[in-house]
Amino acid sequence: MLTTLAMLQVVTIVTGVYAMNNDLDLSALSSPTEPTASPEGASPAPVVTAGPVLAQLPVRSGDGPLPTKGTLTRQLTDALGDKALGNRVGAVVLDAVTGERIFAANPDAGIVPASTTKIPTCVAALASLGPDVRLATRVVQGATRDSVVLVGGGDPTLAGPLAKAKPYPEQASLATLASRTAAALKAQGITKVTLSYDDSLFTGSPIAPGWKPGYIPDGEVAPVHALAIDEGRQHPANRQPRVSDPPRYAAAAFAKLLRRYGIAAARTIRPAKAAPTAAELGKVESAPVYALVERTLTLSDNDLAEALARHVAIKEGRPASFQGGTAAMTQVLQRLGVTKGVEVHDGSGLSIRNRISADAMARLLSLASAPTHPGLHAVASGMPIAGFSGTLGNGRRFTRSDSKGQVGLVRAKTGTLNNVNTLAGLATTKDGRLVTFAFLADRVPAYAEPALDRLAAIVARS
Repeated sequence: MLTTLAMLQVVTIVTGVYAMNNDLDLSALSSPTEPTASPEGASPAPVVTAGPVLAQLPVRSGDGPLPTKGTLTRQLTDALGDKALGNRVGAVVLDAVTGERIFAANPDAGIVPASTTKIPTCVAALASLGPDVRLATRVVQGATRDSVVLVGGGDPTLAGPLAKAKPYPEQASLATLASRTAAALKAQGITKVTLSYDDSLFTGSPIAPGWKPGYIPDGEVAPVHALAIDEGRQHPANRQPRVSDPPRYAAAAFAKLLRRYGIAAARTIRPAKAAPTAAELGKVESAPVYALVERTLTLSDNDLAEALARHVAIKEGRPASFQGGTAAMTQVLQRLGVTKGVEVHDGSGLSIRNRISADAMARLLSLASAPTHPGLHAVASGMPIAGFSGTLGNGRRFTRSDSKGQVGLVRAKTGTLNNVNTLAGLATTKDGRLVTFAFLADRVPAYAEPALDRLAAIVARS
């Protein structure tokens, strides 16, 4: 397996060198940047993953020596002195097998993690829900024979009538739901209905504590609801504008689709609570959770991260709100043995109130890559690949002389807010040892991404 990995790394390096020497635009091969409140924002595109190459490497004690601590410490300490990082940085490198700290600087300080918050969110989702669960959107019989209720199942990826099919992960379709519902109604001899919608699966405020007022108008995220199409976008291809009332918007689109399939739906559409025993007329399901996790991490999908956090709350018996979601996530992480260093107030990392330590972040990644936790491996396979995919494939990352040699050799999640830059992920050392790392800085003067890339590259070269 180590020989195979080494061959894959050689191929990747040759590809990267060729690309840099021949002005090949690697960003054309990748997904766009994360939709956070940062200069990284761009329109979403299909997820590009390279498969769980690093995640499924069966590393055991003795499979490659640990990097020389003295050399690694000296190199990382020097790189952490970069003024671009500011004066508050947490840094940890762990052996993924044993959990041993190979390097640590300010490891237990709670630091604003930005979008690397999605790592504990996705770990909790996989551990609580399981990798194969799907999110269902349904239509059920209303209070009368000729009334129906569209019931939101907390799937923000539900595709509306304007959405174009994406190769991965496959999305549930509102049009498919309308077609199935129309067929069921016609089978009962019903061709005219009144339509209501049920958005009650999620509770509480649709806006998290610590979100800035501009996040929704700027298209960083939509108000969090259990019923939405195209992640609350007015047009699925554009980050903004986001609609002010996603459930009503989705229900109006569904009514139009019913008419297209021969069912006359009344123009007046109201919210209503579906009866627990109501007969089901149609259902569509999302991609499985493992695929949703990969999308969340690769694209830094804020809307999907918030939905996953609420589903964890439901599974753990908590209210499906921001408060319930974060309490449930903490509960799940404690079961996994991460008992300190994580305080979150949302699932996406947009909240400036979140605090996570570098040690906790690195340990979560170690769990996600462990052979003893196969259900968590989608966290590793969903990580952007340096120079190729997601938020590390935007043409700006791993491009400088001190990091471009590690293109393809680092998998990591990025995080960016005002004065915050973070990077946490996995790499194999030059001798084949799998390690995890977290570099978090929340007093950045301006722009610290190149400094973080250098730190990760040092780990991969060690």
